[in-house]
Amino acid sequence: MKKSFVILALAFIGAQTIKAQTLLNQNLMHDGNNREYALYIPSSYDGSQEVPLLFNFHGGGGNIAEHISSADMRPIADTANFILVYPQAVPDPGNGGSTSWMHKAPTTFDDVPFVEAMIDAIAAEYMIDNSRVYVCGYSLGGEFTYELACSLNNRIAAAGAVARTMQGETFNNCAPQHPTGVLTILGTADFISDYNGITFGGVQYYMSAAETHEYWVTANNCNANPTMSTVPNTNTSDGSTVERYTWTDASGCTYVEHLKVINGGHDWPGVFGNMDIDASQEIWNFVSGYDLSGLIGCATNSIDNTAALEDEVRVFPNPFEDQLIIESSFQGAQNYALYSILGEHVLSGSVQSGSTNINLTSIPDGLYILKVRDRSLKVVKRK
Repeated sequence: MKKSFVILALAFIGAQTIKAQTLLNQNLMHDGNNREYALYIPSSYDGSQEVPLLFNFHGGGGNIAEHISSADMRPIADTANFILVYPQAVPDPGNGGSTSWMHKAPTTFDDVPFVEAMIDAIAAEYMIDNSRVYVCGYSLGGEFTYELACSLNNRIAAAGAVARTMQGETFNNCAPQHPTGVLTILGTADFISDYNGITFGGVQYYMSAAETHEYWVTANNCNANPTMSTVPNTNTSDGSTVERYTWTDASGCTYVEHLKVINGGHDWPGVFGNMDIDASQEIWNFVSGYDLSGLIGCATNSIDNTAALEDEVRVFPNPFEDQLIIESSFQGAQNYALYSILGEHVLSGSVQSGSTNINLTSIPDGLYILKVRDRSLKVVKRK
């Protein structure tokens, strides 16, 4: 069913058609490529109200059909009434032509604009709640969900990553601007996506699970210490068990959750590997609680206090290269401190009323937390 401006006669016909569960093979010309995605319209959708939109990204070398067979969320979409998208990656020349979301460097290829184009195309045809757009994925698709939660943060409310930690480059350049829910489902015995991260030749290509969670915990201003509960071991023959870790902010709002599959491999739990949890259902249960303002119905305590600061402190440019300027309307000198995203103290100083120029040439590129008095905001150093 199209949006409400469609004439009533066509709307009636469309409603009868849409009532049947529909998996549509879609094409979208983007950046000179004919891109493909499968669009699932649930039987519960009738076009009378806006519904959430969820993207599910296949792993490296995968395709739509294979991913649907192992991560089929259509029954959940029917019950929960959301539109589901399975996009198709294109071959990566730098990786032997394997279908990949994040092409190997050096490359100028970027799939983030393609995702935004899909959101716009779908929203032009269907009643989409643009404040409730979610992403999830498996393996390389999970890696891409972190990138989208960072680079397309103005459109993405929450993300779920299965069998992948955060890529180093994404970690160093991420700057979410709103409270963003993040769920991870990771196996401790995953020999493809190492739970402890991957460092080679002095370069950290993938962060550890701990670093990945610490990043999002800090970005969402959550308490550093999670609560842990043991998931019932309902299947004793799968060789693995699950622990659930939950991080909340000062208001008790959950923004980061981790399902730690002990002895789990490179799996989509509930279909293969661990059978104590259903990854598809866990993802929807988690992401569906968020919109672009944070956890729905819960007060937030985001570190992005730009609005609260703007009458007293202005920081620019952001991102910056070497020089960061702080303009303050406070009376007298005020202390500031700069911290890494992992909470490590980088430097301290004071700012005067008016403009203060801080030389940050010596610090590495990445996301930092700038604290002025009792306020905090994110700043990004980027060449």
